[in-house]
Amino acid sequence: MISVVIPAYNEASRITPTIEELIEYLADASIDAEIIVVDDGSTDDTVGVATRALSGFPSGKVIPTSPNRGKGHAVRVGMLAASRPLRLFMDADGSTALDSLGPCLEAVQADPTGRTIAIASVAVKGAVITHPQPFPRGLAGRVANLVIQALVLPGIKDTQRGFKLFSAQAAEAAFSDATVNGWLFDVETLALAKRRGYTIIEIPVVWEHREDSRVTGGSYFATLGELLAIRWRLWFGTIN
Repeated sequence: MISVVIPAYNEASRITPTIEELIEYLADASIDAEIIVVDDGSTDDTVGVATRALSGFPSGKVIPTSPNRGKGHAVRVGMLAASRPLRLFMDADGSTALDSLGPCLEAVQADPTGRTIAIASVAVKGAVITHPQPFPRGLAGRVANLVIQALVLPGIKDTQRGFKLFSAQAAEAAFSDATVNGWLFDVETLALAKRRGYTIIEIPVVWEHREDSRVTGGSYFATLGELLAIRWRLWFGTIN
């Protein structure tokens, strides 16, 4: 039914609980799934740890990639290697509650054409943040989203949660021509899908900031060049 893709870079210390919680959730919800961990050129034992964590799960695998290219590349590899009709990618830190999968599935499965994408959001009514980000980082994120809306994705209030569900055809539309490997890969893939007529629905989720997150407040501003490149490509590229 569903492929779950987890990008990982130097996650040996925390990916096991994420995988174990995911396997337990899928079993309790009777969801048939494959789990794909894509290692993004880690320098620790992420590959070995993830392999062991998945050893008792029949449809689990680890895809090693090298060198380190960025989260966007790892997600793209996993989403295009997935084999199930529905494809979710989620962060290795498990910051979005797994219960969020239910509403995402409902939204995507309600569209028989497969042209709906459900994305986790903390910026819509009903979302709960159990542990907020530090103020500077939260402010940077809000400012960045205003710029993202102005330039690329008007009306999408939160593009950066690492929990997004696609049909197989939506995943192909979003990821097959994507090129951004950095933090704004979400923006590019959603923009490509929207350009191709897909609908994006924000799903309110329960989310908590993890202290060892790899994204800093400065990351939002450092990727302004990526955002301008995405806008330029949408204007003048060969995307249809």
